[in-house]
Amino acid sequence: MDNSRSQPVDVYDMILDAIDAGIYGPGDRLVESELAERFGVSRTPIREALQRLETQSLLERDGRSMIVASLDHNQMAELYVVRRELEGLAARLAARHATAEEITILREMVNSDDQLVKDPAALSRANRRFHQQIHLASHNRYLVQQLDLVHRTMALMTTTSLAVEGRCEIAQSEHDGIVSAIEARDEKGAEKALRDHISVAFMTRLKQDADARERMS
Repeated sequence: MDNSRSQPVDVYDMILDAIDAGIYGPGDRLVESELAERFGVSRTPIREALQRLETQSLLERDGRSMIVASLDHNQMAELYVVRRELEGLAARLAARHATAEEITILREMVNSDDQLVKDPAALSRANRRFHQQIHLASHNRYLVQQLDLVHRTMALMTTTSLAVEGRCEIAQSEHDGIVSAIEARDEKGAEKALRDHISVAFMTRLKQDADARERMS
C-alpha cells in the first residue's frame, strides 16, 4: 500500500527533473504513453503527476493534451517578485540559524564558482546549488518547499540571465556579499543583499527579453 502511494510522487519528481534538465521545454507536449514508457511505470501515476503539475501551473492544457507551460511577461514579473521576497527571508533566517559548517560550505561554493565565470551554463547550475544551500540554511522547511517550487518554475525560462556579458562576474560579487553578511550574522544585511541580487537578475532578464524582441522585429 505504501509503495502505491509513493509512486505518483516519484513520477512527479521525475517529470520535474526532466523539465529542469531541459529534456522537456516550454510548449513541448507530454504524452502519457510516452512518459509511461520512459519512466517504466503505468499510465495512472503519470496521469496523477500531470494533474498535480497542472495545478502548479507548470503544465497547461492544449485541447486534450498537456504541454509544458510558457511564462509571459506578467507571469515572469510575478515570479520574480515572489522569489525576491522569499529569497530575502531565507537569507535573513540563514544569518540567524545557519551552522558554522553551513556557512563554511557557502563560502567554499562562492570561491569554487569563481572558476566558472567563463561558462554561464555551468555557473547557472552552480548558482542553483548556492541558492538551495541558503534555503536549507534557513532551517525552515515550509520556506524551503515554497522556494523549491519557485525554482522549479524558473526552469520554464529557456535562457539564463547569466548569459548576458559581464553578468557572471557581477553575480559572483553579489554572492560574495550575501555570504559575508551571513557570516557576520547580519540578518538585515543578508536579506537586503539577496533581495538586491534577485532584482538585478530580473532587470538583466528584462533587458534580455527586450533585446530578443528587437532582433525579431
